[in-house]
Amino acid sequence: MTFVVGEDCINCKHTDCVEVCPVDCFYEGPNFLVIHPDECIDCALCEPECPVDAIFSEDELPAGQEEFLRLNADLAEVWPNITEKKPAMDDAEEWAGKPNKIELLER
Repeated sequence: MTFVVGEDCINCKHTDCVEVCPVDCFYEGPNFLVIHPDECIDCALCEPECPVDAIFSEDELPAGQEEFLRLNADLAEVWPNITEKKPAMDDAEEWAGKPNKIELLER
């Protein structure tokens, strides 16, 4: 089992989750974070740290976000690892909770 970063992270990219991860399984893209499924130990420490509630257990992904399981796995293979907290994106608050952000994902 793994945790998955979902759509609400797009254009927000808070990194509070990165700071608590004991195995450094987060990877960073231009406007999104992902969790490497083979590195995640299912500790659940990251989930409550996300200020926009964008992290889910893979078996609790919201309807319509199933593709994020594959996206997290694929993008974790090409994006650099992130191990320290950074500031959120400048306009993160404006994007929090907005639907249909998948088309804004920058690879």
